[in-house]
Amino acid sequence: MGLVIYVKPGCPYCQQARDYYNSQGIPFIEYDAQNDRARRKEMFAYSGDDPTVPCIVENGVYKQSGWGDPLRG
Repeated sequence: MGLVIYVKPGCPYCQQARDYYNSQGIPFIEYDAQNDRARRKEMFAYSGDDPTVPCIVENGVYKQSGWGDPLRG
């Protein structure tokens, strides 16, 4: 499965996550959790119904919601 990022279009924190993984050469799959209801439901299953994006899942294991220090999204 690898790295999956659930995002919302126009989200600056989602863009920061993309930029980070791209700069590290880490491939990822991106899903639109705002406009794709099935992916949103999938994201909620990982995040415990937390709507914060980006939602990061690695190899099927939930890592975090939000980006930055502290996490924002």
